[in-house]
This record gives sequence, C-alpha cells and structure tokens, in this order.
Amino acid sequence: MSQNTTDSHGGWKAYDYYPSMAAAVIFVLLFLGSTFLHTYHLFRTRTWFFIPMVIGGYFESIGYIGRALSAHQSPNWTLGPYVMQSTLLLIAPALFAASIYMELGRIIILVHGEKHTLIRVNWMTKIFVAGDVLSFLMQALGAGLMVKDSSSKETGNNVIIAGLFVQIVFFCFFLCSALVFQSRISKYPTSQSEVRYIPWRKHMYALHGSSFLILVRSIFRVIEYVEGQDGYLLQNEVFLYIFDALLMFSVLVIFIVIHPSEINCLLGKGKVMTSRAGLSLSEFSVAV
Repeated sequence: MSQNTTDSHGGWKAYDYYPSMAAAVIFVLLFLGSTFLHTYHLFRTRTWFFIPMVIGGYFESIGYIGRALSAHQSPNWTLGPYVMQSTLLLIAPALFAASIYMELGRIIILVHGEKHTLIRVNWMTKIFVAGDVLSFLMQALGAGLMVKDSSSKETGNNVIIAGLFVQIVFFCFFLCSALVFQSRISKYPTSQSEVRYIPWRKHMYALHGSSFLILVRSIFRVIEYVEGQDGYLLQNEVFLYIFDALLMFSVLVIFIVIHPSEINCLLGKGKVMTSRAGLSLSEFSVAV
C-alpha cells in the first residue's frame, strides 16, 4: 500500500510505501511450500538438473522473508532486509531459467530430434546457460552497487537493466528455438516422438508457459528500473506481487504439475515422480 513515508537513517529511504506484512507472509508460505515439495521430488527422483530451480525457490522465499522484516520495521528500515529482498527477488528467476534451458536439451535428446533444432543440442544448453549466468552475474553486481553507496546507485541501476536485457534476449532466442523445434518435429516426426508413453509435448507446453511468465516478469523489471525510484511501478507495491511474485510462484506450480522427472526417467537417469503415466524404463528401452 502506497503511503507517505519518512526518511530514515540520515535521509535513506528504502521504500515509498509501507511494505505489506500480509502479502509478504502469504508469499513466504507459498514459495516455501512449493520449494519444499520440489526439494522432496528432487531427491526422490534424482532430477539433478532442477537444482537451480530449487535454489531459486529458496531465494524467492528468503527474499519475501526480507520484505516481511521490512514491513515489521516500517518506517525505520534497516539495510539488511532491504538488500535481502531486492537482491534475491531480482536474481532468482535466472536460476529458474537455467533449469528450463537444460530440460529442453533433454527433451530433444529423448525424441531423437537433434536434426530439427536451430543449433546443435550439445551447444544449445551451453549457450543458453552461459547467457543466463551472464545475466545472473550482471544483475547481482548491479544490485550490490545500488546498495553500496549513493554515488554508485545509478551505475548499479544501469547494470541491472543491462542484465535484464541480456536475460530477455536469450529468453526470446530460447522461445524461438523451442517453437521452431516443436513445429519441425510435428511436421516431420521421429519414431520416438510418436511413441504413446513418451509425453514430450506436455513438457514442451510447460517450457513455453513458464518461459513466457519469466519473460513477462523480466520486461516488468526492465520498465521498473528504467522508470527509476520515482517511477509509478516502484512506488506501488501491488505491481511487484502481480508481475513478479505471482508469476514466479506460477512457474514453480507448473513444474510441480508437469514434473521433468518423466523426461529424466525415460533417459534412464532417475525415477519418475508418479506412476500414473505408466512409464517404464524397460518398456522404453525396447522401443528405442
């Protein structure tokens, strides 16, 4: 809720409103609950390429704990909780993206669809993850500069914007690559892509949906930082929860409902989360 706030700590003011305790606590519980569930499935199914997604979930949880602490301190905010929420909520989606990139490569290998990709599979994951790491580091560096001192705040803001643009560029390229692959393999299917019990299509839809949500969130963050501290988005807390918190929580939910352990299991690298799909490693091995 936007309110008139008084400066604290010699003129430093963390927010242009009093952060909502209720909203922060709700999303702490939502992110912790979904991330605990992902952690359980991670170890049970040994879907190790989803480790970045799980870490990102904990970053989101800790970030909203920081906002809850800031809400408790209003209007006498301290730097610690503010840094906690501003940094972790900013960089967590880059970790989500890393797992999403790695899943696409595994889907392509599963259906033997390498000839339908824009770039070679063994380079695809490396390129996308490298771009994601670059974006992650730039955003983390920018966040650090913004809280260091007032003289470096503008530089930090610009570095964050650049990092978000890097993330958007790579995400758009990723979406194009995924869409082109799905279009080509739908027109010219491989024998593996037509096997009944290989549910690659629903996992592609999960990738498309989650990628779109992260892309929308990244565009929102770019606009937010371009507008600056006096911008409408930063002065109204509700936009953070609509275009960041809710979207990132939805990403975690998508991958709970459509868990990548199915892909991992069919590649012989782990267990499936649920047996309802009737997946069987021995059955798959015979088909391949």
